Amino acid sequence: MTIKGKPTSLDIAHLAGVSQPTVSRALRGSPSVNRETRERILAIARELNYKVDKNASNLRRQQSGTLALLLFEDPTSDQSHINPFFLPMLGSITRACARHGQDLLISFQQLSDDWHADYDDSHKADGLILLGYGDYLAYQGKLRTLVEQGTQFVRWGAVLPDQPGISIGCDNAGGGALIGEHLAGLGHRRIAFLGDASSRYPEFLDRYRGCDAALARHGLAMDPALQADAESAEDSGYAAAQTLLARGLPFDAVFAASDLIAIGALRAFAEHGLRIPDDIALAGFDDIPGARMTTPALTTVVQDTLTAGELLVDTLMRLITGEPAESRRLPTALVVRDSTGARPL
Repeated sequence: MTIKGKPTSLDIAHLAGVSQPTVSRALRGSPSVNRETRERILAIARELNYKVDKNASNLRRQQSGTLALLLFEDPTSDQSHINPFFLPMLGSITRACARHGQDLLISFQQLSDDWHADYDDSHKADGLILLGYGDYLAYQGKLRTLVEQGTQFVRWGAVLPDQPGISIGCDNAGGGALIGEHLAGLGHRRIAFLGDASSRYPEFLDRYRGCDAALARHGLAMDPALQADAESAEDSGYAAAQTLLARGLPFDAVFAASDLIAIGALRAFAEHGLRIPDDIALAGFDDIPGARMTTPALTTVVQDTLTAGELLVDTLMRLITGEPAESRRLPTALVVRDSTGARPL
């Protein structure tokens, strides 16, 4: 083979009968290129004495060796604006980035900002990890914009059939079913739900539906009159519990869509002289550190935040290197503590 001047990946692509991106993936050792094609490309590269210029390669692909973690501000009782659920996930993400040789840029964002345009235009990072987003319907349009721009991103959230991009999330319906089975098994029949069970909050909706499906196996059902909207915040949980109590309807157990909601509800029930679990059983979701420190300690559903952080980074790296990647749901587990008691009513 005779090539005038310094050989390029385009020369290899022409001689191998493949595209230039396929050559790049083969030279990186990507498993997305089949063995026969990869060996043909490597043989041509050796014959041409082709050497990869890593700096030039990064510039061509506009790669910075940096991943950006966009953390959307949450309403909190302190000044952190970080949902405590995400704290162990942040540590896992940081370690996974180090394992991949990537720097991590962490940035607080508000949904009203043009974050979806800023990172794509400035090339601050090769890909985005998105944590926390509030109202999904308000957030969905910006995800579609990221897809249209060709931005590589992965988010923590509900895995939905028509979602833009890739999500890593937990089995919310399965977790809700664990709570439903637990409460029904203790003899509870009137189970209230605190959380926005609508398409605006798909995780909460799946938890509600999962609980309802479990109750159906016991000849029971969730009562829409016992559902009160709440975001994942203590103050919101407190207000939702007050709303529920003001309706004057009987209930013997409460499933809060998150631990923060449950912690706020605990305060409201205490103010009304209701004892947990003697008068009302209470369960949450997430197993944040505070769930162990409430009085009584909170029965809840565990999400595997450590595995989640690793998967978020691993999946994003696959997208950046052009390898196949897909959404994943992680299993959940029930942790029974004093807030639901241990004996049937």
